[in-house]
Amino acid sequence: MTTLIRRNNNNSLFNPLHTFFDDIFNRDLFDGPYSNFSNTGTSIPAVNIKENKENFEVEVAAPGMTKDDFKIELKGNTLTISSEKSSESEQEDGRFTRREFSYQSFNRSFNLPKDAVDTEKIQAKYENGLLKLAIPKKEEAKQKEPKQIAIQ
Repeated sequence: MTTLIRRNNNNSLFNPLHTFFDDIFNRDLFDGPYSNFSNTGTSIPAVNIKENKENFEVEVAAPGMTKDDFKIELKGNTLTISSEKSSESEQEDGRFTRREFSYQSFNRSFNLPKDAVDTEKIQAKYENGLLKLAIPKKEEAKQKEPKQIAIQ
């Protein structure tokens, strides 16, 4: 025997407190503004950006995806990495049918240093849940070794 219980939240004096405490205890207090979750509760992939002598490296943590799930665009000096993925499943059992839909998307944009990168040689690779981009610097933007100046 199944019993259904109905909550009556209409005009309840304690409802705002209940929501307030739910909000506090269901959130990671240490995330602050750097959380990987959007306002909709969906995950935004973590991104690492490194710079070395030769190039900039961008790493996007996106496990469970394939290289075909990503779209990478460069418009001016703005690099945009985005993805849209949807799936649908259906389960039938004599008495019921259950359908589930899933939709994931994200969009991250980065401003590249103006006139410092060789946009024709940008490379991207997806491997083991990590999307890696190598963005080579132009020769004039590369950091040069210190030059010794002779004193006369």
